[in-house]
Amino acid sequence: MDQIIKDSIQFGSTTIDYDIEFAQRKTLSICVNPEGSVHLKAPIEANLEQIRKKVYKRANWILRQKRFFESFGIPTTKRQFVSGESHLYLGRQYMLRLKESDVNAVHYQNNIIEIECRHKRDAGILLQTWYRQRANIKFQEYAKPIIEKFSVYGVKPQSISIKKMDKRWGYCTTEGNITLNPRLICAPRCCIEYVITHELCHLIYRNHTKEFYALLSKEMPHWEKYKNKLERIMM
Repeated sequence: MDQIIKDSIQFGSTTIDYDIEFAQRKTLSICVNPEGSVHLKAPIEANLEQIRKKVYKRANWILRQKRFFESFGIPTTKRQFVSGESHLYLGRQYMLRLKESDVNAVHYQNNIIEIECRHKRDAGILLQTWYRQRANIKFQEYAKPIIEKFSVYGVKPQSISIKKMDKRWGYCTTEGNITLNPRLICAPRCCIEYVITHELCHLIYRNHTKEFYALLSKEMPHWEKYKNKLERIMM
């Protein structure tokens, strides 16, 4: 079972608090969430001294990220879906703007996501519905050329669908059905393509064997960079 603890370091006059999640992994990842919290994922064997040294090295970046999110308004521990709040879409930060209207609709342009709604209390549901709609469109669009590349191996997924998941970005069934987490729509295209490629590799190799990673590296040579980017942004 993964273990999560709280820790902090002192960087000049600033205290940086963070959570550490110990899990079966090889590298340490650091994520600053839009509400300002800092979350680390660390290998089970990592000790606190090693972790604190790495956090200290990344302290300037952590504080820059915090200031960036704060520039959109006062951070909150829970998504409020109000004007001024920041939200991700395809790896970019957008500022939310609510507009009273006789219709319910979501639009985006430049750095703004605008939600038109009859009742402001419905803004969260409207945005999440819009995210799922965009995920259905974009995932199919991004998957198409990758599926065509994999045709040389004589494989093709039966379907690509989306499903809300807490701890997985995607999975592939033995029947060849690929399911993706709709939250991926918040990540950059390269990260979405990494997850799709990863799951397509499972059509050939069911387990994470040396052969699996050799194929993944062949089809996406810099997959580790995109995996780490995904974890930094989204986890």
